[in-house]
Amino acid sequence: MKRVIFLFVSIVLASTLYAQNNPERSDVVWTAIPDHADWLYDVGEKAKVEVTVLHYGMPLDGVEVEYELGADLMPADVRGSVVLKNGRAIIPMGTMAKAGFRDCRMVVEVDGARYKHHVKVGFGVDKIAPYTSMPKDFDAFWADNKAELARFPLQYTKQLHEPLCTEQIDCYLIKLMLNRRQAVYGYLFYPKGAEHGKHPVVFCPPGAGVKTIKNPKAHNFYVDEGAIRLEIDIHGLNPTMSDELFTEISNAFSSKENGYLTSGLDNRDNYYMRRVYLACVRSIDLLTSLPEWDGKNVVVQGGSQGGALAIITAALDERVTLCVANHPALSDMARFKAGEADGYPHFSKVNGMDTPEKIATMAYYDVVNFAKKVKVPTRITWGFNDNVCPPTTSYAVYNVMTCPKQKVITPVNEHWTSAKMERDHWEWIKQNLK
Repeated sequence: MKRVIFLFVSIVLASTLYAQNNPERSDVVWTAIPDHADWLYDVGEKAKVEVTVLHYGMPLDGVEVEYELGADLMPADVRGSVVLKNGRAIIPMGTMAKAGFRDCRMVVEVDGARYKHHVKVGFGVDKIAPYTSMPKDFDAFWADNKAELARFPLQYTKQLHEPLCTEQIDCYLIKLMLNRRQAVYGYLFYPKGAEHGKHPVVFCPPGAGVKTIKNPKAHNFYVDEGAIRLEIDIHGLNPTMSDELFTEISNAFSSKENGYLTSGLDNRDNYYMRRVYLACVRSIDLLTSLPEWDGKNVVVQGGSQGGALAIITAALDERVTLCVANHPALSDMARFKAGEADGYPHFSKVNGMDTPEKIATMAYYDVVNFAKKVKVPTRITWGFNDNVCPPTTSYAVYNVMTCPKQKVITPVNEHWTSAKMERDHWEWIKQNLK
């Protein structure tokens, strides 16, 4: 049975202080409340939003709010202004003639400083379909790649990494070989005294960028409660390197035009992410080889690029039993060809990406095509105000899934999830373990 959960986050003052478009300690605080509680409308139905602006906690009066309206990530098609009365005003957002999202982008000037806010609402969102189509040889392409990977035996080194150990957890630095030359690194977390055949395994791929594994202790509660968890880097860089060295490497190889997400995009066999997707499968090889694995439960979980890789791994590897993804990146990447919001890394903004060869390669690596192949229970969360992984592409992914699935929608969220949401993911996982 498909379960659908709408988690409506009320945009009250206490919560907006922590939203990305309302920075903590800002002198100006916004609220923006659409006239539908779930922020969703039918195609052709008109929407409006009530905006409140407070300065030092006091409502502004007689101050003009400039606004512009446009489709998700698209240029404005309407511009206007409203005047606040006792801190409030109503902005008509209009409607859409087809399924999608409309964004209201607002600016107010107070004491010579400009403060911005925005809110997106959806129209006919269950009808959002991907632009990206499935290549006829998609399955064969990935079957051949997996067969190539399987010809190289599982090889890795494992070294105790004391800085990340606790009284309840042992952490090991892993170097996992993909072939004779290339490897990825990761941190493998065990419950202390892990028992033979007793523990579910959780694979956590990283978000985008060339950087060290971010805050690896953040999900220690998985391990505290009995799971074995592997968090990897995808670039073959030792995560114990200094932040300064990571920054130098990132600065050298992470610009839009020469970044890893564009490297080799002219040819599906040479694209950088081919090795990354296979590294995810090899990570499952490692986890299911551990004698402490319970022999049943293999979970993939991540956010943004990590959310994309979680879905991709669930599609590529039949050993995966559960999937959790936050706002998946790499989704409907060629959607800009339809004049609509494209998924991260937003090739629409990178020179030279709109060629037949590159568009063709994108289809072999796009999450919407992997999402169609996922068979295991999957939980996905996203926010409407996200401009990194826009809601248009998250719906495009979710709507094509035929597996048992659950969506947890937090409309106010930009590109973030709360600590509570991350723990809720773990509770869902525990409820669905075999």
